[in-house]
Amino acid sequence: MYESKLKSQDLDRLFEGILTLKSVEECYMFFEDLCTISELNSIAQRFKVAALLKDKHTCHDISTQTGASTATISRVNRCLLYGTGGYNMVVERLSGRADGSQRTE
Repeated sequence: MYESKLKSQDLDRLFEGILTLKSVEECYMFFEDLCTISELNSIAQRFKVAALLKDKHTCHDISTQTGASTATISRVNRCLLYGTGGYNMVVERLSGRADGSQRTE
C-alpha cells in the first residue's frame, strides 16, 4: 500500500471531498472555486504532457502542442519514470476506456 510523504488530515479531507464529485460539471464547480485559473491550466497542461509522453511524442512536439516549457516536460517525464505511478495510472485508465470516450456529464 502506498504511503505518501505528504499525508495529513487536511489532505485526506480534501481528497475525500474530491472523491464525492459525481460529474465533470461538479469538478468544474469545485475546482473553479478551489484553484485559480492559472493553477487549473497548469495542472491540465502537465496532465496533457504526461499523456503525450506516454504516447512517445518528442519534447519539441509536446512543447509545440501544449506550450509547456522543457523544464515542465522534463519534470513530468521524471514523475512518469521515477514517481509514485499516479500519472501512469490515470493516463492508462483514461486510454483504456473501451469506447475511447472521456466522461463529460
